[in-house]
Amino acid sequence: MNQLDFAGRHAVVTGGAAGLGYGIAERLIASGGSVTLWDRDEAAAGKAAAALGPKAFAVKADVAQQSSVAAAVAATLAHSPRIDALVNSAGITGPNTKLWDYPVDDWRQVMDVNINGVFLCCREVVAQMRKQGYGRIVNIASVAGKEGNPNASAYSASKAAVIALTKSLGKELADTGIRVNCVTPAAVKTAIFDQMTPEHIAFMLSKIPMGRFGTVEEVAAMVGWLCTEDCSFSTGAVFDLSGGRSTY
Repeated sequence: MNQLDFAGRHAVVTGGAAGLGYGIAERLIASGGSVTLWDRDEAAAGKAAAALGPKAFAVKADVAQQSSVAAAVAATLAHSPRIDALVNSAGITGPNTKLWDYPVDDWRQVMDVNINGVFLCCREVVAQMRKQGYGRIVNIASVAGKEGNPNASAYSASKAAVIALTKSLGKELADTGIRVNCVTPAAVKTAIFDQMTPEHIAFMLSKIPMGRFGTVEEVAAMVGWLCTEDCSFSTGAVFDLSGGRSTY
């Protein structure tokens, strides 16, 4: 594992109790920093923080609710004077079905978590980063946001929106010390697979030229670098982690 320099920095990782969020938090701690895990499952977040050790904290946060996100910022600043990085990792897939059969309530839930949640977390944390004059924001999008996966219209649309939000916010903050980027992984085998049908999982694998899914560690390595000071001239950018599926 290459050594990244996140020494003395503090990051908020949403959806940090498991999956990509947990792996990213683990990498940032290994790089010398500390993390606060935001998750709507308070018990799971607490258990994850305990497993990560003394440099990890847990805060309950429902990213789809502005009041909850604002409270999470306040709770985080109570034990850490700064939020140097924000990683928006919380997300859900929604059902795998044709658009004309897509349940309206499920569509709204996917949008609430996947894009409204990113908006709200950025909105509340950017205020703190602007006071500091420094920050790194990394949004977890998806190759589905570039290409559109069939039978996953809400997920694909929400991740396309994350890409566009990243580009917009990156330009708005380009003249500050804050950098905003996103990553677009192809499928990474985590617990989120439990929300997908076997047919959809097989479809995603068939699209990856490397013939395998990505790993949490591979995503965490790129996200970790994007959280460091070395990421200084990239903003509003999209970084692929697709095993060759997406080459543009």
